Order: sequence, then C-alpha cells, then structure tokens
Amino acid sequence: MSPTQRTSIELYRDLLRLINHVAPGASPKSIALRTMIRSEFDKSKHLSAENPSDAIQIEGLKANAVRALSNYMLYEGGIHDRSKGGKLGAAMDKFHEKNVQGMNKKGDSDE
Repeated sequence: MSPTQRTSIELYRDLLRLINHVAPGASPKSIALRTMIRSEFDKSKHLSAENPSDAIQIEGLKANAVRALSNYMLYEGGIHDRSKGGKLGAAMDKFHEKNVQGMNKKGDSDE
C-alpha cells in the first residue's frame, strides 16, 4: 500500500503514535502536538472523497501527513547515525550549517 493510499484514520493513528514516541505521557509538548493534529484533522473533516475537488485536497493533506512522518523518521535516523559517525548525520549537519550561513548572509544584506 503506497503512503497516500493509507486512510485518513490510519494516518491520524500513525501521527498519534509518533507523538507518543516524541513526547510520551501528558507533557505540555504532547498535549500541544495532539491538539495541533486534532485541529488539522478537524479542519478537513467536512471534505468528502466522493467530491472530485475534495478528493484532490484530501490526497494533498494525506501527502503532507506522510511527509511529516517521513521527515521525522529521517531526522531520527540522522541523529542515531551521527552518534555512530555515519554519513547521514554528517550530511544533515553540513546542510544545517549551510542553511544557517545562508540565513545570516540574507539577514546581513537586509540591513
């Protein structure tokens, strides 16, 4: 099953599981994340897969959820890889440094 073929309920549950992993228990962080996920799903609960224009929007929203899950998995993999001296962690560090330098240069030219 491709990621966008997952049902909205499956994606919702996956996101809640991710929250349990990122912020277990009833911490302020987990409450905020759950509230955000719930509000995003509530905003689109009026959409119907039967309506062609809604179906396109639903697929886009589902793709965003899959991307969020994938980004987290990549981020976690990079952290674990970095601690082992791997290439993914080093590449993530290099990418971050490059972006920070670019932001600093852009900020300097705005003044």
